[in-house]
Amino acid sequence: MALDDILDEHEQSERVQDWLRRNGAGLVGGVLLGLAAIGGWQWWERDQDARQSAAADRYQAVVNGIEAGEAAAAGQVAALEPGTFQVLAALQLAAAQVEAGESEAAVTTLRGIRSDNPALQDVVARRLARLLIDAGEPTQALELLGTADSPAALEIRGDAQLALGKAELAREAYTQALAGMDVASPQRGILELKLTDAGGSVDRTEAQS
Repeated sequence: MALDDILDEHEQSERVQDWLRRNGAGLVGGVLLGLAAIGGWQWWERDQDARQSAAADRYQAVVNGIEAGEAAAAGQVAALEPGTFQVLAALQLAAAQVEAGESEAAVTTLRGIRSDNPALQDVVARRLARLLIDAGEPTQALELLGTADSPAALEIRGDAQLALGKAELAREAYTQALAGMDVASPQRGILELKLTDAGGSVDRTEAQS
């Protein structure tokens, strides 16, 4: 190897060592910070998983209590952390109350549900609207449904209008519901019967298209 080559390698080595002396601390610090960030993120993920698992366990315990007909079920639902699990448990409780003939309690349960999830809000509104119609409060049911236009909501709107004696508006709602409903839906036959009972007729051509 030529002397010039050896000197060049030595010079490069000196430059690397000098750079490390000047920047080594910052480099090590950056690596340590990166490792700490990765470790912190992994800890956060494990903590979130543990929290979700614990919340799911509490939810299942409450559901088991509801299914067993425990008197303390309502209090257990209220004690759950606000969020999806609490909403689902409350819906389960309301369904059990309806099945037990406790419609007023079910109305109270549904009125107390709070959720930022639009899909869950719609489910709560529809179930509560049905109970209000059964309780002789169709006007409140219509107010609760607002401008919801899903087939399920339109069907309930038709039920409310029919309860108010407004058969024409009921037929309109049922027809709109049928138009937006899948032809294979098991609910379609019931909805067609409702439309017929309200004085309407089913468009079989549309139903088969």
